[in-house]
Amino acid sequence: MLIKNRPGWAIPESQATPESVFVNRRSFMAGGAGLIAGTALPQLAAAQGADPTLDLYPARKNTAYTLDRPVTDENLAANYNNYYEFGTSKDIVASSRRLVSRPWTITVDGMVEKPFEIGFDDLVRKLPLEERLYRFRCVEAWAMAVPWTGIPLKAFVDFAKPLSSAKYIRFETFLNPRIAPGQSQRWYPWPYTEGLTMAEAGNELPLLVTGIYGKPIPSQHGAPIRLITPWKYGFKSVKSITKISFVAERPKTFWEGLQASEYGFWANVNPKVPHPRWSQASEQVLGTRERQPTQLFNGYAEQVAGLYKGLEGEQLYL
Repeated sequence: MLIKNRPGWAIPESQATPESVFVNRRSFMAGGAGLIAGTALPQLAAAQGADPTLDLYPARKNTAYTLDRPVTDENLAANYNNYYEFGTSKDIVASSRRLVSRPWTITVDGMVEKPFEIGFDDLVRKLPLEERLYRFRCVEAWAMAVPWTGIPLKAFVDFAKPLSSAKYIRFETFLNPRIAPGQSQRWYPWPYTEGLTMAEAGNELPLLVTGIYGKPIPSQHGAPIRLITPWKYGFKSVKSITKISFVAERPKTFWEGLQASEYGFWANVNPKVPHPRWSQASEQVLGTRERQPTQLFNGYAEQVAGLYKGLEGEQLYL
């Protein structure tokens, strides 16, 4: 008889509060159009201007990933975003729609058996998609709980065939100041870059996200593909990825290049290590007035603490 021990933070998915539905006339019409397109062949959807991956959603739910809090309302999550390429406010939905996510090519290079380029719509059909419920914690001390759909990063790493000499994986986003006004601000080290160790990339938790709330991911969330590392602060979850490189040296990441003392390479969530300008001991849950205690590694210590054995000090949490 197989007995599966769930991690301490997990509860049955049936106990998680379902996503609230805020429906107005416009969203109803959009949802109806998406439903029709989703039943058609991907080629037909593409010809009509719809997302050619609609038929892949909703993806299979991985029930090993559950929550200890209600799922954040979709409308709230969709309208509270950081995306500095399109502005410094949280209301960047309209501005981010300038991003054209088709065609979209991802370059894979560095220490791999054979560097290659692949179209996003091809990649998303070559590797398994699944939906996971994850907590999301911003370094600004706000939090949400989201059903992400994506490709386990570990599966992508296996697909890319890195060499044993690769020690890190580096992610890079698009660079196009003509559509992204924030990229005209030259004091930022564009394009946005992020990185993980190969051990972190091979962990079960990182997800190359392609969808959210059972649908393809929209522009403000980082269409068509972004990273989610739920045990780290949200700025590590780079959006709109165009290049993935396997490298020997630790990459300098976007925010680390701006202010390493506040936004370092590791960025692991720890309530006992404050940001230089505010406490990280608690978090504001979107959609509520409640502050909840922050959990070590955002509640995922069981899965990731072993990655950092022998590496001590506050630098792991900055």
